[in-house]
Amino acid sequence: MNKFVTIAAILLTAVLQSNASMPSDSADILFRQGHSTLLLNMGDNRAQLDSIVNRINAINSGSVYNLKSIHFIGSASPEGSVGINNRLSVKRANTLFNYLHTYTSFNDSITSFEYTGRDWKGLLDMVQNDKNVPQRNDIINVLNKIITSVDAGNQQPDNLINELKTIGNGRAYKYLYYNIYPVLRFSKVTLDYMPSLIPINERTVTPELIDIDWVSTIPNIFFESTPVKKTFYMALKTNLLYDAAALPTIGAEFYLGKNWSAGGNWTYGWWDKDKSHHYWRAYGGELYGRWWFGEKANAKPLTGHHLGVFAGIITYDFEFGGTGYMGGRPGETLWDRCNRYAGIEYGYSLPVGRRLNIDFSLGAGYAGGKVVKYKPSGDRYIWEKTKKVSWFGPVKAEISLVWLIGHGNVNLKGGK
Repeated sequence: MNKFVTIAAILLTAVLQSNASMPSDSADILFRQGHSTLLLNMGDNRAQLDSIVNRINAINSGSVYNLKSIHFIGSASPEGSVGINNRLSVKRANTLFNYLHTYTSFNDSITSFEYTGRDWKGLLDMVQNDKNVPQRNDIINVLNKIITSVDAGNQQPDNLINELKTIGNGRAYKYLYYNIYPVLRFSKVTLDYMPSLIPINERTVTPELIDIDWVSTIPNIFFESTPVKKTFYMALKTNLLYDAAALPTIGAEFYLGKNWSAGGNWTYGWWDKDKSHHYWRAYGGELYGRWWFGEKANAKPLTGHHLGVFAGIITYDFEFGGTGYMGGRPGETLWDRCNRYAGIEYGYSLPVGRRLNIDFSLGAGYAGGKVVKYKPSGDRYIWEKTKKVSWFGPVKAEISLVWLIGHGNVNLKGGK
Protein backbone atom coordinates (compact mmCIF):
# COMPACT_ATOMS: atom_id res chain seq x y z
CA MET A 1 0.00 0.00 0.00
CA ASN A 2 2.78 2.41 0.92
CA LYS A 3 4.52 1.79 -2.39
CA PHE A 4 1.30 2.46 -4.27
CA VAL A 5 0.77 5.75 -2.41
CA THR A 6 4.38 6.75 -3.07
CA ILE A 7 4.15 6.09 -6.81
CA ALA A 8 0.79 7.82 -7.03
CA ALA A 9 2.15 10.85 -5.19
CA ILE A 10 5.08 11.25 -7.56
CA LEU A 11 2.86 10.79 -10.62
CA LEU A 12 0.48 13.40 -9.23
CA THR A 13 3.38 15.77 -8.68
CA ALA A 14 4.57 15.32 -12.24
CA VAL A 15 1.11 16.11 -13.59
CA LEU A 16 0.63 19.15 -11.35
CA GLN A 17 4.04 20.54 -12.25
CA SER A 18 3.85 19.80 -15.97
CA ASN A 19 2.57 23.30 -16.64
CA ALA A 20 4.56 24.93 -13.86
CA SER A 21 8.17 26.03 -13.89
CA MET A 22 10.58 23.30 -12.82
CA PRO A 23 13.31 24.11 -10.28
CA SER A 24 16.76 24.93 -11.60
CA ASP A 25 20.24 25.73 -10.35
CA SER A 26 22.93 27.92 -11.83
CA ALA A 27 26.48 29.07 -11.15
CA ASP A 28 28.29 32.13 -12.50
CA ILE A 29 32.05 31.56 -12.65
CA LEU A 30 34.31 34.58 -13.03
CA PHE A 31 37.51 34.79 -15.08
CA ARG A 32 40.43 37.17 -15.27
CA GLN A 33 40.56 39.68 -18.10
CA GLY A 34 41.76 37.96 -21.28
CA HIS A 35 42.01 34.51 -19.65
CA SER A 36 40.03 31.26 -19.67
CA THR A 37 41.87 29.47 -16.85
CA LEU A 38 39.56 28.51 -13.99
CA LEU A 39 40.57 30.24 -10.72
CA LEU A 40 38.85 28.54 -7.79
CA ASN A 41 39.78 31.28 -5.33
CA MET A 42 38.35 34.10 -7.46
CA GLY A 43 35.15 35.48 -5.97
CA ASP A 44 32.98 32.59 -4.79
CA ASN A 45 33.90 30.29 -7.72
CA ARG A 46 34.83 27.39 -5.45
CA ALA A 47 31.60 27.48 -3.43
CA GLN A 48 29.41 27.72 -6.54
CA LEU A 49 31.19 24.87 -8.30
CA ASP A 50 31.05 22.67 -5.20
CA SER A 51 27.31 23.29 -4.99
CA ILE A 52 26.70 22.40 -8.66
CA VAL A 53 28.90 19.29 -8.46
CA ASN A 54 27.07 18.07 -5.36
CA ARG A 55 23.68 18.70 -7.00
CA ILE A 56 24.58 16.56 -10.00
CA ASN A 57 26.16 13.81 -7.87
CA ALA A 58 23.11 13.74 -5.62
CA ILE A 59 20.81 13.32 -8.62
CA ASN A 60 23.00 10.48 -9.90
CA SER A 61 22.70 8.82 -6.48
CA GLY A 62 18.90 9.01 -6.47
CA SER A 63 16.43 11.89 -6.25
CA VAL A 64 12.84 12.85 -6.97
CA TYR A 65 14.31 14.83 -9.87
CA ASN A 66 16.24 13.97 -13.02
CA LEU A 67 18.41 16.32 -15.02
CA LYS A 68 16.49 17.70 -17.98
CA SER A 69 19.21 19.90 -19.45
CA ILE A 70 22.58 21.50 -18.71
CA HIS A 71 23.19 24.80 -20.45
CA PHE A 72 26.62 26.47 -20.65
CA ILE A 73 27.17 30.14 -21.49
CA GLY A 74 30.54 31.70 -22.24
CA SER A 75 30.85 35.47 -22.12
CA ALA A 76 33.37 38.29 -22.34
CA SER A 77 33.42 41.97 -21.46
CA PRO A 78 33.05 44.35 -24.43
CA GLU A 79 36.61 45.73 -24.56
CA GLY A 80 39.02 44.09 -26.98
CA SER A 81 38.54 42.74 -30.49
CA VAL A 82 35.56 40.70 -31.64
CA GLY A 83 37.70 37.71 -32.56
CA ILE A 84 39.51 37.54 -29.22
CA ASN A 85 36.31 37.83 -27.21
CA ASN A 86 34.53 35.23 -29.32
CA ARG A 87 37.37 32.78 -28.67
CA LEU A 88 37.37 33.65 -24.97
CA SER A 89 33.63 32.93 -24.77
CA VAL A 90 34.10 29.48 -26.29
CA LYS A 91 37.09 28.64 -24.08
CA ARG A 92 35.38 29.79 -20.88
CA ALA A 93 32.27 27.71 -21.54
CA ASN A 94 34.40 24.68 -22.42
CA THR A 95 36.52 25.16 -19.29
CA LEU A 96 33.40 24.95 -17.14
CA PHE A 97 32.13 21.92 -19.09
CA ASN A 98 35.46 20.09 -18.63
CA TYR A 99 35.55 20.89 -14.91
CA LEU A 100 32.08 19.42 -14.31
CA HIS A 101 32.92 16.37 -16.40
CA THR A 102 35.98 15.80 -14.19
CA TYR A 103 34.02 15.72 -10.92
CA THR A 104 30.61 14.45 -12.06
CA SER A 105 28.99 12.36 -14.77
CA PHE A 106 26.15 13.39 -17.05
CA ASN A 107 24.88 12.62 -20.52
CA ASP A 108 26.37 14.97 -23.10
CA SER A 109 23.13 14.79 -25.10
CA ILE A 110 21.38 17.04 -22.56
CA THR A 111 24.05 19.76 -22.80
CA SER A 112 23.84 22.92 -24.87
CA PHE A 113 26.20 25.86 -25.37
CA GLU A 114 25.84 29.58 -25.96
CA TYR A 115 28.71 31.96 -26.72
CA THR A 116 27.91 35.64 -26.32
CA GLY A 117 31.27 37.13 -27.25
CA ARG A 118 31.23 40.84 -26.45
CA ASP A 119 28.27 40.99 -24.11
CA TRP A 120 26.73 44.37 -24.96
CA LYS A 121 23.26 43.24 -23.92
CA GLY A 122 24.52 42.02 -20.58
CA LEU A 123 26.26 45.36 -20.09
CA LEU A 124 23.02 47.20 -20.88
CA ASP A 125 21.07 45.11 -18.35
CA MET A 126 23.60 45.81 -15.62
CA VAL A 127 23.69 49.55 -16.35
CA GLN A 128 19.90 49.70 -16.19
CA ASN A 129 20.00 48.03 -12.76
CA ASP A 130 22.85 50.13 -11.37
CA LYS A 131 21.80 53.60 -10.27
CA ASN A 132 25.39 54.53 -9.44
CA VAL A 133 26.52 54.63 -13.08
CA PRO A 134 27.53 58.21 -13.95
CA GLN A 135 25.34 59.74 -16.67
CA ARG A 136 23.39 56.51 -16.84
CA ASN A 137 20.81 57.71 -19.36
CA ASP A 138 23.50 58.77 -21.83
CA ILE A 139 25.23 55.41 -21.40
CA ILE A 140 21.96 53.54 -21.97
CA ASN A 141 21.23 55.53 -25.15
CA VAL A 142 24.64 54.78 -26.64
CA LEU A 143 24.47 51.09 -25.64
CA ASN A 144 21.10 50.76 -27.39
CA LYS A 145 22.69 52.23 -30.52
CA ILE A 146 25.62 49.81 -30.27
CA ILE A 147 23.29 46.80 -29.86
CA THR A 148 21.18 47.90 -32.84
CA SER A 149 24.33 48.31 -34.94
CA VAL A 150 25.70 44.90 -33.88
CA ASP A 151 22.37 43.19 -34.59
CA ALA A 152 22.47 44.77 -38.04
CA GLY A 153 25.82 43.07 -38.72
CA ASN A 154 28.31 45.77 -37.70
CA GLN A 155 30.34 43.84 -35.13
CA GLN A 156 32.84 46.65 -34.53
CA PRO A 157 30.91 49.98 -34.33
CA ASP A 158 34.05 51.99 -33.50
CA ASN A 159 32.36 55.39 -33.70
CA LEU A 160 29.73 54.41 -31.13
CA ILE A 161 32.32 52.72 -28.87
CA ASN A 162 34.42 55.89 -28.94
CA GLU A 163 31.30 57.90 -28.10
CA LEU A 164 30.69 55.60 -25.13
CA LYS A 165 34.25 56.14 -23.89
CA THR A 166 34.01 59.93 -24.01
CA ILE A 167 30.77 60.39 -22.05
CA GLY A 168 31.48 62.64 -19.08
CA ASN A 169 35.10 63.01 -20.17
CA GLY A 170 35.63 59.28 -19.70
CA ARG A 171 34.43 59.16 -16.10
CA ALA A 172 31.36 57.05 -16.95
CA TYR A 173 33.36 54.53 -18.99
CA LYS A 174 35.92 54.27 -16.21
CA TYR A 175 33.09 53.26 -13.85
CA LEU A 176 31.94 50.61 -16.34
CA TYR A 177 35.46 49.28 -16.80
CA TYR A 178 36.23 48.81 -13.11
CA ASN A 179 32.79 47.98 -11.69
CA ILE A 180 30.77 46.19 -14.37
CA TYR A 181 33.17 44.75 -16.95
CA PRO A 182 34.75 42.24 -14.48
CA VAL A 183 31.32 40.68 -13.86
CA LEU A 184 30.84 40.14 -17.61
CA ARG A 185 33.97 37.95 -17.83
CA PHE A 186 32.18 34.78 -16.85
CA SER A 187 30.94 31.35 -17.75
CA LYS A 188 27.52 30.23 -16.57
CA VAL A 189 26.02 26.77 -16.13
CA THR A 190 22.31 26.20 -15.59
CA LEU A 191 20.78 22.90 -14.49
CA ASP A 192 17.11 22.30 -15.30
CA TYR A 193 15.26 19.47 -13.61
CA MET A 194 12.22 17.33 -14.28
CA PRO A 195 10.35 15.02 -11.89
CA SER A 196 11.43 11.42 -11.64
CA LEU A 197 8.36 9.18 -12.05
CA ILE A 198 9.99 6.20 -10.31
CA PRO A 199 10.63 6.38 -6.55
CA ILE A 200 14.26 5.77 -5.67
CA ASN A 201 13.63 4.06 -2.33
CA GLU A 202 11.20 4.07 0.55
CA ARG A 203 13.00 6.95 2.22
CA THR A 204 12.90 9.30 -0.76
CA VAL A 205 9.16 10.04 -0.49
CA THR A 206 7.05 8.82 2.42
CA PRO A 207 3.26 8.89 2.86
CA GLU A 208 3.65 11.35 5.73
CA LEU A 209 4.70 13.98 3.21
CA ILE A 210 1.40 13.79 1.38
CA ASP A 211 -0.69 16.64 2.68
CA ILE A 212 -2.12 19.87 1.34
CA ASP A 213 1.36 21.41 1.04
CA TRP A 214 3.04 18.29 -0.38
CA VAL A 215 3.71 19.66 -3.87
CA SER A 216 5.29 22.83 -2.53
CA THR A 217 7.65 20.84 -0.31
CA ILE A 218 8.86 18.46 -3.01
CA PRO A 219 11.83 20.64 -4.12
CA ASN A 220 13.30 20.55 -0.60
CA ILE A 221 13.41 16.74 -0.61
CA PHE A 222 16.35 17.03 -2.95
CA PHE A 223 17.82 20.45 -2.28
CA GLU A 224 18.00 20.27 1.50
CA SER A 225 19.53 16.80 1.46
CA THR A 226 22.70 17.75 -0.43
CA PRO A 227 24.98 19.79 1.81
CA VAL A 228 28.06 21.16 0.10
CA LYS A 229 31.18 19.17 0.91
CA LYS A 230 34.08 21.27 2.10
CA THR A 231 37.21 21.08 0.02
CA PHE A 232 40.32 19.73 1.73
CA TYR A 233 43.84 19.91 0.38
CA MET A 234 46.75 17.85 1.70
CA ALA A 235 49.83 16.28 0.15
CA LEU A 236 52.10 13.38 1.07
CA LYS A 237 55.54 13.54 -0.52
CA THR A 238 58.94 11.96 -0.75
CA ASN A 239 62.16 13.65 -1.91
CA LEU A 240 63.41 11.54 -4.81
CA LEU A 241 66.93 12.97 -4.51
CA TYR A 242 67.28 11.77 -0.91
CA ASP A 243 65.58 8.47 -1.78
CA ALA A 244 68.12 7.89 -4.56
CA ALA A 245 70.89 8.53 -2.04
CA ALA A 246 69.48 5.76 0.24
CA LEU A 247 68.17 8.33 2.74
CA PRO A 248 64.38 7.75 2.61
CA THR A 249 62.25 10.83 3.20
CA ILE A 250 58.56 11.23 4.02
CA GLY A 251 56.70 14.52 4.29
CA ALA A 252 53.25 16.05 4.58
CA GLU A 253 51.91 19.45 3.56
CA PHE A 254 48.59 21.08 4.46
CA TYR A 255 46.85 23.92 2.63
CA LEU A 256 45.86 26.63 5.13
CA GLY A 257 43.86 28.87 2.79
CA LYS A 258 44.54 32.14 0.98
CA ASN A 259 47.49 30.58 -0.92
CA TRP A 260 49.38 29.57 2.25
CA SER A 261 50.52 26.09 3.27
CA ALA A 262 52.64 24.49 5.99
CA GLY A 263 54.39 21.16 6.18
CA GLY A 264 57.28 19.07 7.38
CA ASN A 265 59.69 16.35 6.25
CA TRP A 266 61.54 13.58 8.08
CA THR A 267 64.60 11.71 6.77
CA TYR A 268 65.94 8.47 8.22
CA GLY A 269 68.64 6.22 6.83
CA TRP A 270 70.85 4.27 9.26
CA TRP A 271 72.97 1.90 7.19
CA ASP A 272 76.24 0.44 8.51
CA LYS A 273 78.77 -2.38 8.12
CA ASP A 274 80.81 -2.45 11.29
CA LYS A 275 83.33 -5.07 10.09
CA SER A 276 84.41 -2.96 7.14
CA HIS A 277 83.85 0.39 8.85
CA HIS A 278 81.34 1.58 6.28
CA TYR A 279 78.71 3.97 7.58
CA TRP A 280 76.03 5.82 5.66
CA ARG A 281 73.75 7.21 8.33
CA ALA A 282 71.65 10.32 8.72
CA TYR A 283 68.35 11.37 10.20
CA GLY A 284 66.56 14.65 10.84
CA GLY A 285 63.69 16.78 9.74
CA GLU A 286 62.45 20.22 8.84
CA LEU A 287 59.38 22.45 9.05
CA TYR A 288 58.39 24.98 6.41
CA GLY A 289 55.77 27.47 5.34
CA ARG A 290 54.96 28.39 1.75
CA TRP A 291 53.13 31.10 -0.15
CA TRP A 292 51.78 30.02 -3.54
CA PHE A 293 51.42 32.48 -6.41
CA GLY A 294 50.77 32.68 -10.12
CA GLU A 295 47.95 31.56 -12.38
CA LYS A 296 48.31 27.83 -11.63
CA ALA A 297 48.44 28.44 -7.87
CA ASN A 298 45.32 30.60 -8.02
CA ALA A 299 43.52 27.95 -10.04
CA LYS A 300 44.29 25.11 -7.63
CA PRO A 301 46.01 24.93 -4.23
CA LEU A 302 49.43 23.23 -3.89
CA THR A 303 50.18 23.76 -7.58
CA GLY A 304 52.43 26.20 -9.43
CA HIS A 305 55.02 28.64 -8.08
CA HIS A 306 55.80 28.93 -4.37
CA LEU A 307 58.13 30.87 -2.07
CA GLY A 308 58.83 29.66 1.43
CA VAL A 309 60.90 29.68 4.59
CA PHE A 310 62.25 26.55 6.23
CA ALA A 311 64.28 25.38 9.22
CA GLY A 312 65.58 21.94 10.10
CA ILE A 313 68.01 19.77 12.01
CA ILE A 314 70.06 16.77 10.90
CA THR A 315 72.69 14.47 12.35
CA TYR A 316 74.87 12.13 10.33
CA ASP A 317 77.76 9.68 10.35
CA PHE A 318 79.55 9.09 7.04
CA GLU A 319 82.63 6.87 6.83
CA PHE A 320 83.95 4.46 4.19
CA GLY A 321 86.82 2.59 5.76
CA GLY A 322 88.91 5.72 6.22
CA THR A 323 88.28 9.13 7.73
CA GLY A 324 84.77 9.53 9.09
CA TYR A 325 82.64 12.61 9.73
CA MET A 326 79.95 12.80 12.37
CA GLY A 327 77.47 15.63 12.82
CA GLY A 328 77.75 16.72 16.48
CA ARG A 329 79.51 15.12 19.41
CA PRO A 330 78.74 11.42 19.93
CA GLY A 331 76.76 10.31 22.95
CA GLU A 332 74.77 13.52 23.32
CA THR A 333 71.10 14.20 22.63
CA LEU A 334 69.86 14.75 19.09
CA TRP A 335 69.47 18.46 19.72
CA ASP A 336 73.04 18.71 21.09
CA ARG A 337 74.70 16.77 18.31
CA CYS A 338 72.60 17.88 15.32
CA ASN A 339 73.56 20.40 12.69
CA ARG A 340 71.00 23.13 12.03
CA TYR A 341 69.93 24.88 8.86
CA ALA A 342 67.41 27.52 7.80
CA GLY A 343 66.69 29.65 4.78
CA ILE A 344 64.33 30.68 2.01
CA GLU A 345 63.25 28.61 -0.96
CA TYR A 346 61.65 28.87 -4.37
CA GLY A 347 59.90 26.04 -6.15
CA TYR A 348 57.35 24.91 -8.68
CA SER A 349 54.87 22.06 -8.31
CA LEU A 350 54.02 20.52 -11.68
CA PRO A 351 50.88 18.38 -12.19
CA VAL A 352 51.70 15.03 -13.81
CA GLY A 353 48.54 13.03 -13.05
CA ARG A 354 45.09 13.22 -11.53
CA ARG A 355 46.51 13.09 -7.97
CA LEU A 356 50.25 13.37 -8.61
CA ASN A 357 52.60 16.36 -8.82
CA ILE A 358 56.36 16.72 -9.10
CA ASP A 359 57.69 19.49 -6.84
CA PHE A 360 61.02 21.14 -7.72
CA SER A 361 62.57 23.33 -4.98
CA LEU A 362 65.87 25.01 -4.20
CA GLY A 363 66.73 26.68 -0.92
CA ALA A 364 69.55 28.94 0.26
CA GLY A 365 70.46 30.11 3.72
CA TYR A 366 72.58 29.12 6.70
CA ALA A 367 73.80 25.69 7.87
CA GLY A 368 76.10 25.04 10.77
CA GLY A 369 77.05 23.05 13.83
CA LYS A 370 79.79 20.78 15.17
CA VAL A 371 81.49 18.19 12.98
CA VAL A 372 83.62 15.43 14.56
CA LYS A 373 86.42 14.00 12.43
CA TYR A 374 87.60 10.46 13.32
CA LYS A 375 89.44 7.40 11.97
CA PRO A 376 88.76 3.73 12.65
CA SER A 377 91.56 1.62 14.16
CA GLY A 378 90.69 -2.03 14.73
CA ASP A 379 87.64 -2.07 16.94
CA ARG A 380 88.24 1.50 18.07
CA TYR A 381 87.59 4.93 16.63
CA ILE A 382 90.27 7.57 17.05
CA TRP A 383 89.02 11.10 17.51
CA GLU A 384 91.06 13.60 15.52
CA LYS A 385 89.30 16.92 16.02
CA THR A 386 86.02 18.71 16.44
CA LYS A 387 85.32 21.62 14.19
CA LYS A 388 82.53 24.16 14.26
CA VAL A 389 81.32 24.88 10.74
CA SER A 390 79.16 27.63 9.30
CA TRP A 391 77.90 27.83 5.75
CA PHE A 392 75.95 30.44 3.81
CA GLY A 393 74.68 29.37 0.42
CA PRO A 394 72.62 26.53 -1.08
CA VAL A 395 71.35 24.27 1.71
CA LYS A 396 68.37 22.49 0.18
CA ALA A 397 67.47 20.68 -3.03
CA GLU A 398 64.22 18.85 -3.65
CA ILE A 399 62.60 16.89 -6.44
CA SER A 400 59.61 15.39 -4.69
CA LEU A 401 56.90 13.04 -5.83
CA VAL A 402 53.67 14.48 -4.39
CA TRP A 403 50.47 12.53 -3.76
CA LEU A 404 47.45 14.83 -3.51
CA ILE A 405 44.87 13.89 -0.86
CA GLY A 406 41.47 15.35 -0.03
CA HIS A 407 38.05 16.19 -1.45
CA GLY A 408 38.50 18.29 -4.58
CA ASN A 409 42.31 17.95 -4.50
CA VAL A 410 42.68 16.55 -8.01
CA ASN A 411 44.15 17.82 -11.25
CA LEU A 412 42.06 18.01 -14.38
CA LYS A 413 42.44 15.41 -17.11
CA GLY A 414 45.93 15.28 -18.55
CA GLY A 415 47.44 16.55 -15.29
CA LYS A 416 46.32 20.13 -15.97
